[in-house]
Amino acid sequence: MRVNDDMTVEVALAVMAGARVEYLTVCDGDDESTGSVSLVRLAGLRDSAAYTDRVQLRDLLDGGVLATSH
Repeated sequence: MRVNDDMTVEVALAVMAGARVEYLTVCDGDDESTGSVSLVRLAGLRDSAAYTDRVQLRDLLDGGVLATSH
């Protein structure tokens, strides 16, 4: 399943639950794949001290601090 990189972690988790998928392919504004995220990774991030409800999927893939959170 493909989603935009501006999607928040909370929305991504809801989409994954509804679609019953373990991974999402993350795409930029041009619909080009920029990476993927797993349910396990998103759930782990949500439970970490680094998490806020404003974290977007692009924050996980851009090489920032959250990119290394697993």
